[in-house]
Amino acid sequence: MHTEEKFLSNYIPPSYSIQSCYLIFALWEEFTQVENFLTFQKNTDSNAELMLDGVDLELLNISLDGKKLESSEYILTKESLTLRDLPEVFDLHIVTKIFPEKNTALEWLYKAAGIYCTQNEPEGFRKITYFLDRPDCMTIFTTKIIASKKYPILLSNGNLIEFGDIDNETHYTIWNDPFKKPSYLFALVAGDLGKISDKFVTMSGKVVDLHIFSEHGNEKKCLHAMESLKKSMKWDEDTYGREYDLDVFHIVAVDSFNMGAMENKSLNVFNTIYVLADLETATDKDFLGIESVIGHEYFHNWTGNRITCRNWFQLTLKEGLTVFRDHDFSGDMNSRDTMRIEDIRDLREFQFPEDAGPTAHPIQPASYKEMNNFYTATVYEKGSEVIRMMATLLGKEKFRKAMDLYFETFDGQAVTTQDFVWAMATAGNIDLTQFEETWYHQERTPGIKVSGIYNEEKQTYTLHCDQIIEKNTRGEEQKPFFYPFRIALFHTNGTEFPLVLSQKYNQSRISDGVLIISEVSESFVFENIASEPKISLNRGFSAPIKVFFDDIDPEFIIQNETDGFARFEAMEQYTSSVFQDIINGKWVSKSYLALYGTLLEKVDDALYQSILVRIPTLNTLSGMYSDPIDFEVLSGARKTLLEVILSQYEEKIVKLYKELISMLPEDEWITAFEIGIRSYINSLLDILSSSKNTENMVTLAETQYRNSRTMTLQLSALVLLDQYSEDRHPYIQKFIDTYKENPLVMMKYLTLVGNSTNSRVVENIKNIQVSSFYQEKLPNHAKALFGTFSRNLEFFHKKDGSGYGLLSDFILAIDIVNPHTAARMVGAFKLYPKLSEECQNIMRPYLEKIYTKEWLSKNTEEIVEKILHYKS
Repeated sequence: MHTEEKFLSNYIPPSYSIQSCYLIFALWEEFTQVENFLTFQKNTDSNAELMLDGVDLELLNISLDGKKLESSEYILTKESLTLRDLPEVFDLHIVTKIFPEKNTALEWLYKAAGIYCTQNEPEGFRKITYFLDRPDCMTIFTTKIIASKKYPILLSNGNLIEFGDIDNETHYTIWNDPFKKPSYLFALVAGDLGKISDKFVTMSGKVVDLHIFSEHGNEKKCLHAMESLKKSMKWDEDTYGREYDLDVFHIVAVDSFNMGAMENKSLNVFNTIYVLADLETATDKDFLGIESVIGHEYFHNWTGNRITCRNWFQLTLKEGLTVFRDHDFSGDMNSRDTMRIEDIRDLREFQFPEDAGPTAHPIQPASYKEMNNFYTATVYEKGSEVIRMMATLLGKEKFRKAMDLYFETFDGQAVTTQDFVWAMATAGNIDLTQFEETWYHQERTPGIKVSGIYNEEKQTYTLHCDQIIEKNTRGEEQKPFFYPFRIALFHTNGTEFPLVLSQKYNQSRISDGVLIISEVSESFVFENIASEPKISLNRGFSAPIKVFFDDIDPEFIIQNETDGFARFEAMEQYTSSVFQDIINGKWVSKSYLALYGTLLEKVDDALYQSILVRIPTLNTLSGMYSDPIDFEVLSGARKTLLEVILSQYEEKIVKLYKELISMLPEDEWITAFEIGIRSYINSLLDILSSSKNTENMVTLAETQYRNSRTMTLQLSALVLLDQYSEDRHPYIQKFIDTYKENPLVMMKYLTLVGNSTNSRVVENIKNIQVSSFYQEKLPNHAKALFGTFSRNLEFFHKKDGSGYGLLSDFILAIDIVNPHTAARMVGAFKLYPKLSEECQNIMRPYLEKIYTKEWLSKNTEEIVEKILHYKS
């Protein structure tokens, strides 16, 4: 199979624009008929042909200005419909037939569990009707939906302008979206759904009707999502001055959905995992995730919908910016320090390895084969950090002015990342040329090696910085990066020295503790430093880089720093060095154990403490060490450290655990205090999972499961019981029996099994595949079981090859049905270049088994090809 590569340099604006689009969907049981009424206008003087995108469509009729065209008057291929010799302005009427009920890919228009639903980003609309299916073609959509009354809910984008009965069995609705949008934002939902409703009054006084739809019986589980939506709408007004622009806002939650959610204008379609929640069936992480994703999709109304991307190479324009906005929103709604740390931890576990491997790419790629493969942590999470760096460089006030300029200048347009950077540079009065050249167009995670020299006589401190810049995937040298680097110099009494650069330096190189790094090698001299300082680097994670500094004093930083990330980072780096000592055959230092013991004495900020005491996972550790990786060795080092900690502090940890349990009120809820307590309890349980006192741990877990009133603590108890039980523990069986008809809750059990440290994990997964409650074609179930297992690094990379065999068999089976899910799963093999030669030799045959299948989807093929042909 050969997939044509597309290049940003070949971009050509469309020769035609669509002035309006009127769609009629007739949703019949055996097929759907789509009528498409389009008004076109030429954008150029040339006699350019019009090539409309269309894939797997059955063309029933095409008319030009009311005249039916014969087959000789157009060119029809498997992927396009082409017309020539067209007037300046003309109308097309196209009728097609499609088959949603046969669509298992869960993209474009599909029918699953009795619900019609769409997912058109990035190029799904071309499988619904012939169209200029590209993001720079924006038009006004009006949509009529005709269906049986067995589907009482008929939704599309915009405001409802008409509805009624056609006959006793059939009805219709007509929707109009007055704002221009590209086809990827088109949405349609039809089904028999329950709903909850509310209202939001905008800052100008307009009343917006809010509705959330899901399966009947789930209405109460939508309440948290509704509150999150209202918080998002208010936050966007308060923070960016952005008001909602239509009369209604709809959210629809469905089980069968490949993505987390989709921001279709006024009709957001969500995976149920990001809408449905109550204390009995959802964890604290679920509640926080719902709030974040609801916010993310709502914020797209301005950063993605009103202003969209000119082409798919600009994807980070909307996604990186909107991730930045939803992270900021979550920080304002919750503990900013802990939310920031969790975001950074995700970046390091998902994006840093991506940047170091065969599928590395800039946040704005120069080319792609399959666009679906570029919905990556790099485009989203690294893209968000790039926006954050610009916000840091500009400062809060100028950044808000720059955002206002961006909205005012480009509203209603399809634009580029360069347009966004222009707004930042113009309002911020700053030259961002080097910044854009490096962060938007270069790959890899930059590093910085830092050293310091104190001059007691002159009372100066010299900070020397050397950038570490790797070659890209093509083996080419890359330019030095430009970024903000927030630092602090501390007196030994814990107070900060004012940062005053020597007069020989450009004083604009530092502001509010932020240095500007831009050269391969450079030094900064700070004056009036009365004593040799303690130093804290990259505070707040001011740049998404790796910092190498030998003189860090973790005990001092943890005890004296006010920056939450810097304290976390000091502990993380200290723990990393201890792991290295263990691997090298050294014992755990007494100073580390003493410091760790002090962390177990605090419960004042339980959520933050839960992060500090947590021992890094193998996923985190894999990003800390140089090639090659041996997960057997890393896993052994982690177990050793946990055992050493327990040898010193097990009694203390159990005592603290019981104290925390006693602090929970009888009627638990999702307050910040209770979330913190439960998080701390779970961090302690992770440590106790290495205890040799099997009987005590089983009793502790059983008691927690019986007494807990929240899913958060029930699940953590089951994790412990799974580890300590030879066979399936009765409480685990009870959990299955209770929730086997609830797909969302069973996802949690599937996650438990996929992430299990039980030696029978592969066998258990195979048994679940044939169980009655597992639904393999449901993306949520597949991701919960196999996606989680692929990140269970100890067992996925087991040297008997059983993990590779299990996942490769699943990928080949699901690729035929749902290529999107298969491509996501095959990403687990991206670590191939970082493995030891022994482990590479074990993995390679399984990659080749996938790659040699003639029918392999282009989604999966592209990723496997990059892995197999990569040379580090």
